Amino acid sequence: MRIPVRQFAVAFSLAAAVLFSGCERSGPPFDETKAVWKNFDGEKALAAIAEILELGPRPSGSEAIEQSRVHLIEKLQALGWQVQRQSFKKKTSIGEIEFVNLRARFAPEDSEHLWVRPIRVVLCSHYDTKLYRDLVFVGADDPGSSMGVLIEAARVLASRPEVAAEVELAFFDGEEAFGPNITPTDGLFGSTYYAGQMLSLKPAQRPRHGILLDMVGDKDLKIGIASKLPPLNLRELKEADVDYQDIELRREALTRQCLEAAKDAGHRGHFGVSSSYITDDHVPLNQVAGIPTIDLIDFDYDYWHTPSDTLDKLSAESLQITGQTTLLLIEKYLME
Repeated sequence: MRIPVRQFAVAFSLAAAVLFSGCERSGPPFDETKAVWKNFDGEKALAAIAEILELGPRPSGSEAIEQSRVHLIEKLQALGWQVQRQSFKKKTSIGEIEFVNLRARFAPEDSEHLWVRPIRVVLCSHYDTKLYRDLVFVGADDPGSSMGVLIEAARVLASRPEVAAEVELAFFDGEEAFGPNITPTDGLFGSTYYAGQMLSLKPAQRPRHGILLDMVGDKDLKIGIASKLPPLNLRELKEADVDYQDIELRREALTRQCLEAAKDAGHRGHFGVSSSYITDDHVPLNQVAGIPTIDLIDFDYDYWHTPSDTLDKLSAESLQITGQTTLLLIEKYLME
């Protein structure tokens, strides 16, 4: 998990020449009569979380996290999403672990071009729970809440295929550190690998925007949009092939659009902007892949990384607020 630090039917018929060119293209225009953000159901998201929590603790490399992968794949495929397992191995403080990210795109069938086809938005969450040897930690809010929102978002988006085709859902493995806190060598394993793979693609094939959800189900919901990032050292700045000034400006614009979407949805009182750096999965998406990404997170949660992070601490209303705002942001502001 992350620590705030102040210092530290569908558009598949397009010609391949258009899809893989660097040309700007318009997404589906916003039409309130067709918009699906109001269809997001917090009760359904809460029920999806309950199913996940039945698997118990789900740390990276465990049998339970593989069970959760199978569960997620089945749910997403049933809604019309194709799912790719992005597997890699990494040495950690507890030995070599095989991590598996899940990528989902809305399509009638898999194809060789599906995973490099340009899209506008990657909507993401981690799905591993922190490893504890001496207590039972099921992670209802961290990461169950964001998982539930993505599952319900998959259902809602499927009813508007032209928008769903512009979105990738990403579930990152290995966000949690095996030690006490995330460090440059411990934690953010899945998102860092994902970002590296994205960087290997042509710029036009990478998502134009990223939205990370994390800890979004607290009954007393107060989301702080994490837009600031930890500073890069000089070596990283020299080695990276990313225009950080441009990414920062685009991330700031994305933050403003998120606040506008919250206002439009009637949820503005639950959203603010974090004044702190947050070390979370959005960091490598920005700093490695150059994808402007914000983190929607309510870090003011008394049960973080305790056995009391259980389903009764969550609210269907909070999940609905998060889900509706996120979908309205995507539909109204990020399809231009």
